[in-house]
Amino acid sequence: MAKNQNLPDVVFETSWEVCNKVGGIYTVLSSRAKTLKERFGDHLVFIGPDIWTGKENPLFHEDPKLHEKWRMDALREGFAVRIGRWAVPGQPVAVLVDFRGFFAQKDSIYAQAWENFGVDSLHAYGDYDESSMFSYAAGKFAEIIVKKYFEKKKVIYQAHEWMSGLGMLFLKQQCPTVKTIFTTHATSIGRSISGNNKLLYEYFHGYDGDQMAAELNMEAKHSIEKQSALRADCFTTVSHFTDRECRQLLGKAADVVLPNGFELDFVPKATEFSRQRRDARRRILQTASALTGEALPEDTLIISTSGRNDFRCKGFDVYLEAMKQLRDRLRGSDRRVVSLIEVPCWLLGPRKDVQERLQAIEAGKLQLPAAPLDTPMISHDLYNLNEDRILCLIKQLGLFNSQDDAVKVILVPCYLDGNDGIFNLHYYEMLTANDLTIYPSYYEPWGYTPLESVAFKTPCITTDLSGFGQWVNEVLGREGTIADGVAVLRRDDRNYYECAAAICDNIESVMNASHTEMDNMRRSASKFATKAQWKNFIKYYYEAYDFALQRS
Repeated sequence: MAKNQNLPDVVFETSWEVCNKVGGIYTVLSSRAKTLKERFGDHLVFIGPDIWTGKENPLFHEDPKLHEKWRMDALREGFAVRIGRWAVPGQPVAVLVDFRGFFAQKDSIYAQAWENFGVDSLHAYGDYDESSMFSYAAGKFAEIIVKKYFEKKKVIYQAHEWMSGLGMLFLKQQCPTVKTIFTTHATSIGRSISGNNKLLYEYFHGYDGDQMAAELNMEAKHSIEKQSALRADCFTTVSHFTDRECRQLLGKAADVVLPNGFELDFVPKATEFSRQRRDARRRILQTASALTGEALPEDTLIISTSGRNDFRCKGFDVYLEAMKQLRDRLRGSDRRVVSLIEVPCWLLGPRKDVQERLQAIEAGKLQLPAAPLDTPMISHDLYNLNEDRILCLIKQLGLFNSQDDAVKVILVPCYLDGNDGIFNLHYYEMLTANDLTIYPSYYEPWGYTPLESVAFKTPCITTDLSGFGQWVNEVLGREGTIADGVAVLRRDDRNYYECAAAICDNIESVMNASHTEMDNMRRSASKFATKAQWKNFIKYYYEAYDFALQRS
């Protein structure tokens, strides 16, 4: 911490992903919680949505005795909260707000937002209402608590993404002494341009955020995001790459850049790591064998990609093109590759035929090779089996997992929470099994999946269109190669096939590497995770706190 740096007494931090695992923001907050808790204790308070009505939230441990007065204060104002601890390292205080009662006031709240802040909610649709009512309730809760208990304290309220912006704006109006930080992890317009197959980079300086919001029917989300960025005491984003995007599309440069770190407490120690890797590899190979009817050797190369279901932005299209090219390169080879695409889809449930075969394999009752199952490219059933975009491209590229195919591609369309019915492993346990991970992103403001990969000692491939990839290049002073543990490939609007070919080159380098070379790659990969620990990156948050508190 810098000398004379101004720090708050109380930090409220709010996001839709507090105690609610959806995407990368969950990892940002949950992995950072322990580091902040060590400094602020129980004056670090996370606020999230109470969306687990009627069922237990495994990520939240309610404590009826913790801040009992806060709960009663909120109830007197007409809404319920549950208070307890987030089940992550550090066990920080977490408040889950029941925001359903605010829907009756929605039109009035939106009218005030327009009159007071210029937020246009007229074209709202989809998840806008739900997110905004949660945000409003979160801000209202902070207002109640600050006015009653922390009026003379230095208070920071940090809101993540457009889903938390509305409540921050109202809180700032009602409690001017509270200093606000707004963090965008990706602009809604940048993501939308990319997801709609437009050329984001080639025409970057010609894009106008307001104009594109109207064209892409994103006015409401863009409006709240832009006004939050302009009106917060401190506006932050997660990489210099995204800061450039904010300047262009929101008309506001970040005051402070907050790179995402990781907490190595999530990584098992040596003996436990080896056990998890062994068990996960066995389960993955068993499942691949059950689907394809082929006995896969222990030295099968296991590779994967993963992330939110964002087909173009995450580069799943390029990944599958690379698998096609790799299959063609390895035609006639004795080597085998199992390629997993771990992406939550419209899940129906585990495949019964796969479960039965796995039981038979474990009991030694199934002789391999055997006939492959129908659609041996997917581990679970989907509601939209014939329309899923990833599965359709797998079929279009002819990746049918035939017995003479050296590359077996398998879509794993579920959240890996340890209870999916097929693998029954958590995501991080699956990650230990990998020899290599691949994230050929087209639009990736930071990129938590490659950071998680190197934390788990797994070399990875990413691109220079990700914040993490650019950070790796900055650390090295050059483009990262697979020998460095992270290969950073050049990617632009038009080099789709070239990028896929470069992925294949790197996979073949890993396949041909000696044990010593692989060990060196793993050690090199883990060094990046050491550099990206929160203890090294938390200083940027303190800088943001100081910046906000200095604002008059």
